[in-house]
Amino acid sequence: MEYSPRYSQPFTLEEARLLPVPIIAEEIARLQNSLAHLQRTQEALEEALRTDPADGDLKDAFDENEVVVGSQKERIMILRMVLVEKGVPMGAHYDVQAPSQTPQPQSGTTRTQGVQPSTGHRPAAPAGIHDGDPDPRTNGGPEGEQGVYL
Repeated sequence: MEYSPRYSQPFTLEEARLLPVPIIAEEIARLQNSLAHLQRTQEALEEALRTDPADGDLKDAFDENEVVVGSQKERIMILRMVLVEKGVPMGAHYDVQAPSQTPQPQSGTTRTQGVQPSTGHRPAAPAGIHDGDPDPRTNGGPEGEQGVYL
C-alpha cells in the first residue's frame, strides 16, 4: 500500500513500517496529547478573534495551528495504517479524539486498567508485544517488573 501525504511529514509510510509497535503506540499517544493541547489553544484563539477580528497575529496563529492539527491527524492516520498492516487490532486507544470525546465507562461498570470490563480478563497483547519481555529502555522496569511503560 502506498500513501501520498497531504501535509509535509517527518517520515514516510515506508519508514513508519520499520518502527516497532511500542514506538508507534508511543508516538500516537504523544500526537493525541499534542492535539488535545492544540484544540484548547484553537478554542482560546477563536474566542479572542471574536473579540478582536481585525487582529492579524491572532488570525495567523489560528491558521498556522490548523495546518499543524491537520498534519498531526494525518501522521496518526499513517501510523494507524502501519499498525493495521502489522496485525494490531484497532480500538479507541488509537483514534484521533478531541478531549471532550474521550470515552467514559458505561454506567454501572468500573474500569480497571488493562482489564476488559465485559469479561474481567486482560486483552491479548498486540502483535510485537509479548508478556514477560522486558522493555530494553527500562531494563525490565522497577524491581524486576517487566513490560512496556508508556
